[in-house]
Amino acid sequence: MKTDIFGVHYDVTNYDEASTVIIKKAKSKTSFGVTALAVHGLIECYKNRDLKEKVNKIDLIVPDGQPVRWAMNSFYKTGLKDRVYGPTLTLEVLKKANENGLSVFLYGSKENTLRLFIKNINDWFPNIKIAGQHADRFRDATPEEDEADIAKINASGAHIVLVGRGCPRQEVWVSNHLGKVNAAMMAVGAAFDFHAGTLPQAPVWLQKNGLEWLFRLIQEPNRLWKRYLFTNSTFIMLFIKRKVGLN
Repeated sequence: MKTDIFGVHYDVTNYDEASTVIIKKAKSKTSFGVTALAVHGLIECYKNRDLKEKVNKIDLIVPDGQPVRWAMNSFYKTGLKDRVYGPTLTLEVLKKANENGLSVFLYGSKENTLRLFIKNINDWFPNIKIAGQHADRFRDATPEEDEADIAKINASGAHIVLVGRGCPRQEVWVSNHLGKVNAAMMAVGAAFDFHAGTLPQAPVWLQKNGLEWLFRLIQEPNRLWKRYLFTNSTFIMLFIKRKVGLN
């Protein structure tokens, strides 16, 4: 079931259902896109029609943020008991990939983060094969570079491609590579840093109460203050307007 939250088509799902679908697509090497989209990504889509169209092409859009889940429950009575947090979904998928002996390609982030994340995957999930890796260029690839990336990923035989390029660059990448990359592609962003141990995660009680943004703001105030000031206030405004029937 899909729900429309301010123009983005979120799936009503949970960790087990989402990870099961992803593994099914991965095993058959079906080109399949996934994003765990929180409030920031949602508001970016609301402001940018082209981005919204690209994101809505992604096959599975899960409600990463608690406020998104609250909106889905409020507007559609979905009864979701929890969000589908990208870093946790990543671990659920890796757990099932380990059980099935699947291979994973890591695309994005920094060389050091990739190295640490791969070490942890090897330690935690020994049956997973690391098919390959490619650090982010932190710019758009040229057409030639993009073709080479696609060829490299497909030649690796990867079942799953974890994409950590930051929102919304990673969503655009996944959307643009549907039908080109023969794997399940997951835009999971901060999961790379969290599971590499290079960035601390918010305490569970903050996550449960939709306050993870506050923890991250304290960690990276110069980079994130504008994001949270404008995206959070815009989300609240849109939520209220919809509740009172103004949009």
